[in-house]
Amino acid sequence: MKRRFDKYFPWLFTASDFVISLFALLALNLILSGVGIFDRAEFDAFLPLSLLWLLISGLRKDYKIGRTDEYDRTLSQLLVTVFWFVGASAILWLPFQTPRLQVLPVLTLGLGMLILMGGFRVTVHMLLRKYRAKGHNFQNAVIVGKGGTSPKLADVFRIRKDFGINFLGYFDDQADCNQTRGGISDFFNEASGLDLDLIYIHEHLEPKMVKKVIDFADEHYIKVKMIPGGSLQLEKNLSFSKYGEFFVINVNEIPLDSLFNSLAKRAFDLIFASLVTVFILSWLIPLVGLLIKLESKGPIFFIQKRNGVNNREFNCLKFRSMTPNDYADSLQATKNDPRVTRIGSFLRTSSLDEMPQFLNVLLGDMSIVGPRPHTIPMNKTFKTQIERYNSRHKIRPGITGLAQVRGYRGEIENPFQIRSRVRLDSFYINNWSFLLDMGIMIKTIHELLFNRENAY
Repeated sequence: MKRRFDKYFPWLFTASDFVISLFALLALNLILSGVGIFDRAEFDAFLPLSLLWLLISGLRKDYKIGRTDEYDRTLSQLLVTVFWFVGASAILWLPFQTPRLQVLPVLTLGLGMLILMGGFRVTVHMLLRKYRAKGHNFQNAVIVGKGGTSPKLADVFRIRKDFGINFLGYFDDQADCNQTRGGISDFFNEASGLDLDLIYIHEHLEPKMVKKVIDFADEHYIKVKMIPGGSLQLEKNLSFSKYGEFFVINVNEIPLDSLFNSLAKRAFDLIFASLVTVFILSWLIPLVGLLIKLESKGPIFFIQKRNGVNNREFNCLKFRSMTPNDYADSLQATKNDPRVTRIGSFLRTSSLDEMPQFLNVLLGDMSIVGPRPHTIPMNKTFKTQIERYNSRHKIRPGITGLAQVRGYRGEIENPFQIRSRVRLDSFYINNWSFLLDMGIMIKTIHELLFNRENAY
């Protein structure tokens, strides 16, 4: 059952993906023509487009949904496929449908396909997980060598039934537990009768034995995976670099080290910040500036040096919310702070004081989402108190961030709060995805509307 499913799933996925893409294109045609973006096309005009989708999806092998892949992996794969599809459509199809290439139809086509096909593929991914969790489409696995981190892997197999990995036990000379099938030498005698798909090798197994296990696996068409030692179990995705025929592990590589990820995030920042600047800041700055000037003397903006990416200093912009004072850089705002003006209090509780930071985004100093930048004196203090504090400066700081939507915003009253901030910032940096950014932005809007307890 398991191999039959693995054999036919790519064909089933590809066929259904083609059919759903055709329906999606037809639906988009009806919707977009209804709002005047598209001129309604006939069915035969969309069949070539769906075949183009099939070609791109097949070449990219989108049908390969890994057992341990999360949903963001499925959607990131789809995002790249949509990118290629939209580009190819613009070149090959749209010029024949309209007298000139139009940007809006191309972008709406891509966005529509991303939403509709994303829903389909996540549904397929969810159904696969449920199917495997019920004991179907499984793969048999053993671990050669027990100790170190191998029991943790066995626990993952036990807990995550949706991975579809049927753990048969250990082969180890020292271990003696109910999951131990025998010594390492027994593995070579029993493995042939276990119908194995996967062999996991304990990190401390002797090199000669590792080679012997791999040679055995090659002869019996079994996949082999090494279990990294405890020092490499860093709760992050590891990648590899190749120097000729020599491989090394990239221990502290982060998702935004990828040129594609970095460009995608920066492009979104520029588009979003430009829209905010044109449609909101263009009238908000003069209005708020006038109110600030009417209440107190001093500049409209409060400009403060903060640490950005790679600890580089930049001028962080905010609407001035306090009367000018000598302690703005060193003393945090507290509840009922006498320095805060009346208009400043409104700006701070509504977070409108931070709106000028969209200009920092356009300048390249900040991102929409990222670790919130602290003042330079705060950074100097915290980096001596908290381990790996400076690692939060690997990427551009953000107007909002994961720590802020998890409740750690505003005044820092105790060490637990800053440690939690750093922990969440580290998680964000090591697990960045476009979907994570979207989730944080949506959560930020919810926090601004319904949770103002720490905003003062």
